[in-house]
Amino acid sequence: MLKLDLTTGYPRSVRDKVLGVYQLGRAFDKGIATANGTQGEYHYNCPMDKGVLGFLGIDAEKLMSEIKKANSQNDLVAYAKPFVDKKSPAEITHFNEEFLKSAPATGSDGEKYFFEMRNQVAPTRTDVTTWPDLLDLDEKRPVPERVLA
Repeated sequence: MLKLDLTTGYPRSVRDKVLGVYQLGRAFDKGIATANGTQGEYHYNCPMDKGVLGFLGIDAEKLMSEIKKANSQNDLVAYAKPFVDKKSPAEITHFNEEFLKSAPATGSDGEKYFFEMRNQVAPTRTDVTTWPDLLDLDEKRPVPERVLA
């Protein structure tokens, strides 16, 4: 079984593409760590994982079964490839563009959590308004400053 310890490191960035798709590698990483009991604060099949897996038509439990028997990341890529191949390049581009805009709904509990987390991680970065940017900041990845409209 593959090993990955998210108690001592981070999963891949949302922006790291696998088969041209954002978030898929991160979902793999969290699944691998979950299968090993080393997921730490991370949650496999969280709303962002559900977004990419739902787009591709991949069942999270079936993917977990594949993760548990995989010998390499290549096994997971091979499992996901037929699902990705069913999508056109335009569909993938649209998904990726929209995915990077993922933000909490105004007035929601998610928005409250988002602001609490942003204020802990980078209180001066009010330009950070999306989950991908906040996750990258939290995991010490550079996030370019943006001018808010």
